[in-house]
Amino acid sequence: MSNENTIVARQLPDGTLVQVLPDGTTRPFPPDRTDWAALDAMTEEEINAAALADPDNPPITPERQARLKRVPQVKVMRRAMRLTQEEFSARFSIPLGTLRDWEQGKSEPDQAARAYLTVIACDPEAVRKALDRAPRPIR
Repeated sequence: MSNENTIVARQLPDGTLVQVLPDGTTRPFPPDRTDWAALDAMTEEEINAAALADPDNPPITPERQARLKRVPQVKVMRRAMRLTQEEFSARFSIPLGTLRDWEQGKSEPDQAARAYLTVIACDPEAVRKALDRAPRPIR
């Protein structure tokens, strides 16, 4: 994504949201012209019809869903455990570079790694205990 297409915003101490321009100055965002009363008055059927009519956000059909990849959210797991990348890497014997690549989307875990991450997500303490008891490989 290029910087020319990026909008930088900042919240002022009074809560106002402003756009930060390339020269460092700021300007308020235009007022919200959304007719919230009209949106609140929409029925579920009208909401669904409007959503289905949006060409930029088509509904997920069973065919589209089948093509989606389910990848464990490594960063979310690690943060939920309140671990740094270094701590997570050491605790679960995952090379630090590999973990960073997964979190940055540079690579995806293979099938075995996805299974291992699933086990970590389900019971990280059991994985830690098992690794503590396992003999260390000779290097």
